[in-house]
Amino acid sequence: MFKSIISAAVLAAAALTSGSALAHRFHAGMTDVTQNARTGSVEIVHAYMAHDLEALVAQLNNGQSDLSQPEDEATLRTYMEQHFYLLSADNKRIPVRWVGMNASADMVLVYQEVEKTRLDSIARIHHSVLADVLPDQRNTVNLVGDGERRTLTFATGATEQAVSTGAR
Repeated sequence: MFKSIISAAVLAAAALTSGSALAHRFHAGMTDVTQNARTGSVEIVHAYMAHDLEALVAQLNNGQSDLSQPEDEATLRTYMEQHFYLLSADNKRIPVRWVGMNASADMVLVYQEVEKTRLDSIARIHHSVLADVLPDQRNTVNLVGDGERRTLTFATGATEQAVSTGAR
């Protein structure tokens, strides 16, 4: 279902983790929000450094974290639902369905979907994942639909942005 954006997310995650052997000097996330013409749904893939999400889940659970455990995935899911969401033109949240996640030693991919919805129904994006715990966190969102691409960058203090008609 997410084949069209998985490769982009994996490349982004590889770029994010390529410096992980060095001191972890920057905090970044990459999100692809793509219209799937075949299914009529919007597909969302987030890529984060595993170390950052593991530390977050450990903090939320007051202890260790293991993202392969269902309870820690549930903690991450709840957190993601609070810190990444889409808004319609009437400022109402658009329901985003959790599809799942894939965690490795270096990166975590989170999959979400907005079923039977067009990308152009999204008026605003709120993205504050990790920005509440890492002041230098930068989250990049690539919007891809109808052959067009637009990139938005979110940071502490700039966690919500309008989606212009250029991304539709």
